[in-house]
Amino acid sequence: MTFTDIQALLEDQFGQIFQVSTQNPQPYLVVPTDRLVDVCQFLRDDNRLFFDLLACVTAIDNGPATATMDVIYNLTSIPYEQNLSLYVTVPRNQAGEPLPSVPSVTSIWRTADWHEREAFDLVGIRFEGHPDLRRILLPTDWVGHPLRTDYQEIDEYHGIRNQ
Repeated sequence: MTFTDIQALLEDQFGQIFQVSTQNPQPYLVVPTDRLVDVCQFLRDDNRLFFDLLACVTAIDNGPATATMDVIYNLTSIPYEQNLSLYVTVPRNQAGEPLPSVPSVTSIWRTADWHEREAFDLVGIRFEGHPDLRRILLPTDWVGHPLRTDYQEIDEYHGIRNQ
């Protein structure tokens, strides 16, 4: 099944809600945030697709000038040897505003648990409905999200100088 075939199946099921990017070697679909869980559930459960593995969830801060952030989902159908990438774009928050939010897909793929925690910890995206959303790599009292483009490194943490 080609990327175009997968796109057609999804559009038959959900309508013309997707933006498509075929500029990269790995084409991807941009999914509206409010449809993410339904689309992912369909991708896993439909026997023609059976994307049974969530290989990775990662996030990108596109910077203050763009004012967006992306969450990227890399899916694999092991039996059909297919890969698919989904993007969800959210508005980037300003200082003092709540973190951007995306629904959790932990109810669909258990592997989302630690991937979503890492994206939360390092980029600062909240995953609504996550069963245990807390830092996974940094200490619980760490301030900020180090992979954001405007992150300011601290000079000292608990008496340890950062140089």
